[in-house]
Amino acid sequence: MATLPLVVALNPSVDAEWSVPQIQFEEKNEIQSERRWAGGKGINVARWLRHLGTSGRLLLPLGGPTGREIAACLASERLDAEVVAIHSNSRVNVIVTPPRGHQMRFNAIPPRLSGPEWRALAGRVKELLPKSSMLVLSGSLPLGVPPDAYARLIRLANAADVPTLLDCEGPALVSGAGAAPLLIKPNHAELEAWCGFPLATEERVIEAARLLRACTGGWVMASGGHRGAWLVGPGEREIWSARPERTRPRNTVGAGDAMVAAAVRSITRGEPPAAWVAAAVSAGTASTCVDAGALPSAALLKKVRRGVRLTYVG
Repeated sequence: MATLPLVVALNPSVDAEWSVPQIQFEEKNEIQSERRWAGGKGINVARWLRHLGTSGRLLLPLGGPTGREIAACLASERLDAEVVAIHSNSRVNVIVTPPRGHQMRFNAIPPRLSGPEWRALAGRVKELLPKSSMLVLSGSLPLGVPPDAYARLIRLANAADVPTLLDCEGPALVSGAGAAPLLIKPNHAELEAWCGFPLATEERVIEAARLLRACTGGWVMASGGHRGAWLVGPGEREIWSARPERTRPRNTVGAGDAMVAAAVRSITRGEPPAAWVAAAVSAGTASTCVDAGALPSAALLKKVRRGVRLTYVG
């Protein structure tokens, strides 16, 4: 069996986008159209991995009617997915998109996993790790899962000599960082919440990333939206920034997941760290140029990549 990245999506969803003529507070809002697709950070990463030409295995818990809808979506896309059945109904997240202005996003209450369901999922991760080139842990945690769930899975991966990429927030980020993943990818808000001070300048972003790196002992990729991303390595003089050309985004849903997938592809191909952040910013920026849930063309990806400016910060 081929060695592939293993993407664990603990809290998948159906993403439902409602298109509205405008958002009116304290008034009725008419939905003009609705699109639904399998979403959540881990599923987005798996979809992007395949789009970038790298196969991956997806492991996820699903339950109820929404879980069946997600499974049907994954089957129709022919994504390599293994399901751990749970009793709770999987969630539906809602994206409200007006013709102009900002999107609004509403994430539903996560499903609850029982103790046996969580142990079954963690046990399956352990079984699959020897056949995996990398472990990707992305997204929030469902109810019933221990807050250090990601830390436990990272330790399993480290014991199997499999590198991990972690993309999460809050307590899961705090505990996961201490388990020594190879790469951790917080966005601006997640890193700011973790370090406790505002990240108004590049210097402050790098300072916060260095503090987080001191916890992980590995690499930190701090993403900053249209400002690009900074990659801070274990060494004192291992810092790169990657900045895209300015674009007018159509949507920002899943941009961070595109970054994660591109970084995983770069890492598993044996490319140098500077290439990780350049590839990540290219994919993340391209993802904002298409509708939510859609994937950019190869031509668009190449165009965006040509506009990314990679700088060695030192």
